[in-house]
Amino acid sequence: MFAASSQIFSKIITFCKTLAQVGVSLGMLVLLGLYTYQSSLIYPASLNDGHGYCSTPDEYDMNYELVSLKTPDGETLQCYSLKHDQSSSDYSNKTILILSPNAGNIGHALPIVSLFYKQFGYNVFIYSYRGYGKSTGTPSEKGLKVDAQRVMEYLTTEDRQFSSSSLVLYCRSLGGAVGIYLAATMSTSIHGVILENTFLSIKKTVPHIFPFLKYFTSFVHQTWDSESLVPLIPSKIPVLLLSGRKDEIVPPSHMDKIFELLKSDDKAMHKFENSKHNDTVMQPGYWVLIQNFIRDKINPVGY
Repeated sequence: MFAASSQIFSKIITFCKTLAQVGVSLGMLVLLGLYTYQSSLIYPASLNDGHGYCSTPDEYDMNYELVSLKTPDGETLQCYSLKHDQSSSDYSNKTILILSPNAGNIGHALPIVSLFYKQFGYNVFIYSYRGYGKSTGTPSEKGLKVDAQRVMEYLTTEDRQFSSSSLVLYCRSLGGAVGIYLAATMSTSIHGVILENTFLSIKKTVPHIFPFLKYFTSFVHQTWDSESLVPLIPSKIPVLLLSGRKDEIVPPSHMDKIFELLKSDDKAMHKFENSKHNDTVMQPGYWVLIQNFIRDKINPVGY
């Protein structure tokens, strides 16, 4: 009887070891999948029909030029360039570079483009990150930084009108990470930055969206370490921060920390207490703050 019990106990131990091994294997597969396919989660380029129809500015009664920029690594970026007549008496000589949030395509941003271009009277340049909209390639942190550098090269050295105007970055969510990168590394060409609901890093954002992954952030290779770059933004660049305090994607504390880290001599933070991640743009007073910031804090080049 004792021998039989011993055999049963041995089989139970073996079974438990097998389950543990299977569990470890499955866990490793999950983590491997997280590491390998995280770009698809971080950059959902096809979401909201991102690869479908892309509206053009003429549908909103705006004249524009379709610009196709080749990147150093062979991708092609879809861009819309909108300029005002430099000879006009009310020409502002200010250009807004729109750095878009995640998902969708630049056609979805045209109502915002219209506000900047038609209502406020500024030049506008907007482009799709690689892999988004009609731009070629696959999105990645490295790739999006290459894209941003290429766009800045075009705006500051290849286009005469843009290069002779004041450049303001309007950045939402993921666009905030791109904008912080540019303001920290190409600051001589930037005259103002607007940041809305952006993050300190992807690693610090993941646990907020996926709490069960908080112990595995070391597997996140798309870092976007804005926390380290923010202090490098020169103090001469004015910065406006707009924060939705009920943000369900980026913890509002990230915007608080960015404000704290900024060394700008002219920085302001405005909090929208009832706003979530994607509806801050629709909050009362939002566009008044932006219009006042660009009008009062950004000096036009040459004036």
